[in-house]
Amino acid sequence: MKPGAGSTNRKGDIGMNDKELELALAVRGACIAAALDGYERAQIAGLCQEGAWECAVDAMRMLDLRPILHPPAEERTPPSGPASA
Repeated sequence: MKPGAGSTNRKGDIGMNDKELELALAVRGACIAAALDGYERAQIAGLCQEGAWECAVDAMRMLDLRPILHPPAEERTPPSGPASA
């Protein structure tokens, strides 16, 4: 495995920079939210647990990741640093 591609160092930290970790956390959160929503909707519709699980997995598969990868400009944080005069 390439360094930084999910490998861990001696401390157990994953070899990611802050931006990569932020993206990974956002994707994980979106997948969890989609799965929970898909499962809940399936349960409300009367599906059995196995059917609801399949709906949860399908919700994750259909998740549009583009808004996470390219958030609207107003959601992006401006670069920090000295302001130009």
